[in-house]
Amino acid sequence: MTTSTPLTNREVRLATVPEGLPSAADLAVVESPLPAPASDQVLIRNRQFLVFAGLRTLTGGAAKDTPVPGLRPGDTLFGPAVGEVVIAPPGSALRSGDLVTHMLGWREYALVPVAECAAVHPALPDPVAHLSSGSAAYGALTRLAGVREGDVVLITGAAGGLGTLAGQIARLLGAARVIGTTGSPRKAERLVSELGYDAVLTAASWRGVEGSVDARAAREEFAGQLAEAAPDGIDVLVDTVGGAQLTAAVNAARRGARFALVGSLSGQLAAEGSGERAPVEIDAYRLVLLGVSLKGYLGLAHPDVEVEWTTRFAHWLRSGEILFPLSRIAGIDRAPQALQGLVEGRYFGTVVVELPGRG
Repeated sequence: MTTSTPLTNREVRLATVPEGLPSAADLAVVESPLPAPASDQVLIRNRQFLVFAGLRTLTGGAAKDTPVPGLRPGDTLFGPAVGEVVIAPPGSALRSGDLVTHMLGWREYALVPVAECAAVHPALPDPVAHLSSGSAAYGALTRLAGVREGDVVLITGAAGGLGTLAGQIARLLGAARVIGTTGSPRKAERLVSELGYDAVLTAASWRGVEGSVDARAAREEFAGQLAEAAPDGIDVLVDTVGGAQLTAAVNAARRGARFALVGSLSGQLAAEGSGERAPVEIDAYRLVLLGVSLKGYLGLAHPDVEVEWTTRFAHWLRSGEILFPLSRIAGIDRAPQALQGLVEGRYFGTVVVELPGRG
């Protein structure tokens, strides 16, 4: 393996602010010179990086109060990545060949401050598992919802990277019945047959519904299906969607139900707007009457979760108690299409772009 600095780097940049949902045409794969690393930087050759729905909000031109800054035309996209150290500064604990995680994905090579790299956990059977959204699912279920033996749990957006793990985690934590939602009958079948969901609701699609004349019909249809799947109500919600599905979940809540909100795809992936808002109609009186807790989960507020999750995830993966569904996209040239495919709902589980070496 060479330790010389590559002369050029290919990266994915935002070419233009999308009009509505982002498409591959809004992104550009650009080749540019790669400077030598500074004294506090690590040069990393990325192996995989995560494709995630939050990029719709970051590229939409109106991101506000987000944990990371929005993107402007000409900016390189970013996000969780796993890569191999090529050059580390003298005195660093890192060495050439080490595998690390960092936040500068969407490029072949990354220059990352030493303090912003973390060595991969040796217990994980595959380093790509570091790119899972399981930490958020686990944190929501353990820190906010507090899943108990016998609970009925609803996971919205169950076929996504977070949802495919959240249902399995809920079961491992003692849930008696796990219900999911998705917009695809094919995905619903996989959630039941492969991941152990007891029931998956597909009739109420959240895409393009909120704010339309069909919103009331969608809410009523979804509420009916939820009542059939959970006739006695639900104890726990892990919500990645919001919208009509959150409205129906509140109406199906049991006394003392605990709701954890970890996403808002009804707004983030709505055809209109820029993905920065997700309005929803909720019966506040019912929340008060039944003592329902409803909290948003932010990983930064729970720094202890990551290590705990990684340890348990590694054990569950090695024991075969949990599956990690992956959709793998090969090559940085296909990264723009990968984001468009995610937005359009083509994939199942976590979506990663894998980068082969350049020799």
